[in-house]
Amino acid sequence: MRVLLVGAGGVGTAITRIAARRSFFEAMVVADRDLARAEAAVAAAEDGTGRFSAARVDASDEAAVTALLAERRCDVLLNATDPRFVMPLFGAALAAGADYLDMAMSLSRPHPERPHQECGVKLGDEQFERAAEWEEAGRLALVGMGVEPGLSDVFARYAADELFDAIEEIGVRDGANLTVDGYDFAPSFSIWTTIEECLNPPVVYEAGRGWFTTPPFSEPEVFDFPEGIGPVSCVNVEHEEVLLMPRWVDAGRVTFKYGLGEEFIGTLRTLHQLGLDRTEPVAVGSDLGAARVSPRDVVAACLPDPATLGERMHGKTCAGTWVKGTKDGRAREVYLYHVVDNQWSMREYGSQAVVWQTAVNPVVALELMAAGTWAGSGVLGPEAFAPRPFLDLLTSYGAPWGVRES
Repeated sequence: MRVLLVGAGGVGTAITRIAARRSFFEAMVVADRDLARAEAAVAAAEDGTGRFSAARVDASDEAAVTALLAERRCDVLLNATDPRFVMPLFGAALAAGADYLDMAMSLSRPHPERPHQECGVKLGDEQFERAAEWEEAGRLALVGMGVEPGLSDVFARYAADELFDAIEEIGVRDGANLTVDGYDFAPSFSIWTTIEECLNPPVVYEAGRGWFTTPPFSEPEVFDFPEGIGPVSCVNVEHEEVLLMPRWVDAGRVTFKYGLGEEFIGTLRTLHQLGLDRTEPVAVGSDLGAARVSPRDVVAACLPDPATLGERMHGKTCAGTWVKGTKDGRAREVYLYHVVDNQWSMREYGSQAVVWQTAVNPVVALELMAAGTWAGSGVLGPEAFAPRPFLDLLTSYGAPWGVRES
């Protein structure tokens, strides 16, 4: 397997550090629009084998990415960029005859008249519209294969296969007790993506009704997270799992709730009220004349890079899937989860907890693809594959998962 990894930010760099300890691939080319950043990711991972190399590429340039895949003879593209670049990278992999894997799906667009009741363009719709092309090409696009979406979807399939006869509800629940020294507001993941997820209308799925939307931050609840994290206030957030799980797992209801906290929600509301969540460029004056910049990009530039916060960060992060249903005629409720302690991930890999937890899952998936354990064609989510090989291999990476029975 020869991998083109596009994106050398925090998650991309963590991917190289994790992959360096595995032998399943022949080469990994790390590409970024900033060549120095790609070279730094390679330097962080280099294991003396020469398997890692750096390249410069603009992720929005589909033709350039297609050419790079051919030039470096890569047979799989791993997308570690933000969701703005999903479609050009997705198209480049198909054009080059390569497999594709991402951790976030094509962007949504709210319903023009009823944004808080009906779906417009849903997350992943643009990718699923091209599924027949991938099937005809005999290539696999494995979409939503990070931690959430990704591992959370594997948990859902595992619950359906091994823990339940019938599932009433699946709820992905994400929470943490992370703190960052020296900052009043410092998101542990991309603020661009966080704004996109949290301020878009959340999607809920119900059998018989299908997918529908609610206002942002709806249906608040307090969820008790394991391993000392404790109770965290969670709210509905737009996320890929709600769009993926019902395609392969039979469930009465599917939701995604994120443990944001009132202060974080208040900051996001303020950004929205000021128009600072917008992605469309606005004209601003400067010493060099007029410039056009995206308000959301300005917000991201003013905040610390989440990948650099590891030394200042303390606590744990938890990703998991809560499932309610019946087994052998009896009611059952479980929470399947994965917890990462920031102190451990920094000591072992030099990557902060949220970044490392996101990065380990696509590497595990790539190893299963390289072995032929996970194989297929078309546009498929993690739920389309047998979950047990993934969970066993994840544990062998030093990242054990757990099940809490209620």
